[in-house]
Amino acid sequence: MDIGFAVGPWDVSFDDISFSIDVAEKHGFSSYYLGDHFFVGDQLDSLEPYLLFTLMARETENIRFGPLVTPVMFRPPSNVGRLAAQTDILSGGRFVLGLGVGWGEAEHLTYGVDWPPLGERFDRLDEYIQVLQGMWGRGLASFEGQYYQLREADALPKPPAGHPPLLIGGSGEKRTLRLVAQYAAEWNSVDLTPEVFRHKCEVLAGHCDDVGRDPGEIRRSMTTIGFVGRTDEEVEAATLTQMQRTPPPGNPTPAEYRAAMREGGAIMGTAGEVVDHLGWLAEEGLDEVQFVYFDLTSDSLPAFLASEVLPQVSTL
Repeated sequence: MDIGFAVGPWDVSFDDISFSIDVAEKHGFSSYYLGDHFFVGDQLDSLEPYLLFTLMARETENIRFGPLVTPVMFRPPSNVGRLAAQTDILSGGRFVLGLGVGWGEAEHLTYGVDWPPLGERFDRLDEYIQVLQGMWGRGLASFEGQYYQLREADALPKPPAGHPPLLIGGSGEKRTLRLVAQYAAEWNSVDLTPEVFRHKCEVLAGHCDDVGRDPGEIRRSMTTIGFVGRTDEEVEAATLTQMQRTPPPGNPTPAEYRAAMREGGAIMGTAGEVVDHLGWLAEEGLDEVQFVYFDLTSDSLPAFLASEVLPQVSTL
């Protein structure tokens, strides 16, 4: 199993991002993904992920990276198609384009971005991907959809065939997993228990059968908003830090908060608990877990995972 990181680039500095990217690369992690939001909760410093991707392309050599995920309404597909293709070229093929329908209504409305009903956002995502495929293919591309159009567009320079890979985020069984079966190289979910993950994989396999695709072609990854550390004290400190940043409803104790998060699928605890949980997920076919990297000024989380977890799960 591979291990990577998911980072929310808000209330951080460019130096924080640069430091944490270097740490992730140095310790041999597989991926470093950035959230794509104007804001989440309070309006804080929020760094533009597509700007940071150029930094990552030049300052790293091995790690895969991309948005987790870009909401369909934020930018037109013609713009994202060019950015993604050229970032993939710049990085030597390490860029992964994560897409989704979006969930943050407030940030859309605050910045004057349209927020249509969920069904329309799914319809748009389907067309969006078709536009990208046309742009990345050889020669001129034309597309006439309800929401997006291309008219003899030759988006140069072109990425290599099969690049950049598309990741689709979400776990909805009717529309999301159908789009994964149709288009995605990778499916990303957030904090599913092994039992729920198994069920979602079965649903995905059914959609793959419907569209004539081998489900084994699709990489499966999961982001965990978990609190881990070398000792119980480090786990407690990580819990308190996140509770201060985003106060949970109901004023739970740290232990109660961890229990509720663990019940929902989050990975919690010290090395033995983390390794056991990853082992259960690996048995169900999960290929990678991205841990949320909360404190980008410290290398304690990467150092812990690199020394006490990664060696035990790398062969799973």
